[in-house]
Amino acid sequence: MPDEVHRAIRVRAAQHGRSIEAEMRDILESAVKPQGRVRLGSLLAEIGRKVKLTDEEFAVFESAGDRTPARAAKFE
Repeated sequence: MPDEVHRAIRVRAAQHGRSIEAEMRDILESAVKPQGRVRLGSLLAEIGRKVKLTDEEFAVFESAGDRTPARAAKFE
């Protein structure tokens, strides 16, 4: 890495109160994270608010289904 780039990252890390490694992780994450990504849980919660679910209706979703992780499929 060129000295100029390393120096700029070191300054940026200091400004954010992070280590150089933590700053690099943040830069990489920001670079590859899709813009405007919608998270499913947030989308469903927003829909629930729009249709004005009651606490009882919402509780049905909280208690529904088996929450154990699925097992990997075996292809033998």
